[in-house]
Amino acid sequence: MLSPKQIKILEWPYTGKRALICDGAVRSGKTSMMSLSFVLWAMGNFNRRAFGLCGKTVASAERNVIQPLQAMTYFPQYGFSLEYTRSAHVLTVTRGSRSNIFYVFGGRDESSYTLIQGVTLAGVLLDEVALMPRSFVEQALARCSVEGAKLWFNCNPDVPEHWFRKEWLLKLREKNASHLHFMMDDNPSLSEETKAMYRSLYSGVFKKRYIDGEWTAGDGLIYDMFDPDVHVYRNSETPLGLKYTASRTIACDYGTANPFVLLDIYDDGETVWVDNEYRWDSRDLERCGRQKTDQEYAGDFQRFMGDDPQFFCPAVVDPSAASFIVALQRRGVYVMDTDNDVPDGIRRVSSLFGRRAIRISERCEGLIGELRSYVWDSKAALMGVEKPVKSLDHGPDALRYYVNTCLPKWRYGEEE
Repeated sequence: MLSPKQIKILEWPYTGKRALICDGAVRSGKTSMMSLSFVLWAMGNFNRRAFGLCGKTVASAERNVIQPLQAMTYFPQYGFSLEYTRSAHVLTVTRGSRSNIFYVFGGRDESSYTLIQGVTLAGVLLDEVALMPRSFVEQALARCSVEGAKLWFNCNPDVPEHWFRKEWLLKLREKNASHLHFMMDDNPSLSEETKAMYRSLYSGVFKKRYIDGEWTAGDGLIYDMFDPDVHVYRNSETPLGLKYTASRTIACDYGTANPFVLLDIYDDGETVWVDNEYRWDSRDLERCGRQKTDQEYAGDFQRFMGDDPQFFCPAVVDPSAASFIVALQRRGVYVMDTDNDVPDGIRRVSSLFGRRAIRISERCEGLIGELRSYVWDSKAALMGVEKPVKSLDHGPDALRYYVNTCLPKWRYGEEE
């Protein structure tokens, strides 16, 4: 059973429009139906041509597009053969004597546009287009030079000043494009229980975007759902045996002129417990008053970790702190490869706060104070860029490194 909007996606290739844009809520059924319609259109109109399947990364394109296509019973039922060569990132679709190839690309950063240069495409599907740099998207569109080529976009909303909204959603007639706006109710495969679960994952600006489907800017506090009465615990409330049964990690936001912060974090599989912090601020003349070397910080890390081997643990460190990471490694500390994605990290931490899955000890006064002062950069939002103000962000940055790097995706509502 398909919803009316999903049926429109299947009918769209025959409307005469050149581009289709589907935006709106998460889990609304837009991506899987676009992928099916895209392949059927390509196979029905071309032979021995190349197409593009683009995601924020190759891995996300494989997860969101390739794997659902492979799982669809429609294709073998009607004589289609789908073969994906992961090493080459190429999907080959064959039906009878007709065959087309679909290259998979990742548009993660400004340098990604070079990956798609030189190829000639008969069409492209850009999944999560709002997360891609403009240079990559425009290079992908420029490669669609075959007569009859069509463009397919989908995304969740972002800031209202985002370049894609201004250049495409607000210029539909000029671009000869169609627009379909999706909500979770447009996906008939979702149960009411599943929709309720997804609604519980988000709050604030993320609820407006991912549940309500609105293009809206973050304003004011980033973690407006953080409530000390709910998320802060007294020392006497520390779960019995936590330090012996939960996995431990120390997260670090590195600073020389700026504060250097360590967070002592325990994960019991359901809740993240931030149990202690260390902070050195060279600009605090009364308490600190001088900058420390990497070796001194590495020594502070070891003392913070403790001497008992049973409590030794890995570190998650600001990836830009290369010399400090080396200093830790020389002392035998295992430093994990840190995921420093800011937008994803903020959304994930927000989800955990919303589900009361992060608790912070009253000892972490610096982190608690920063969480209550961590705000969106309103000037950047006017230029279509979403980021926090780079002030009072050291504890929140360390917490974000930990959540991005150490927790499985299902913990904050994402699929593996």
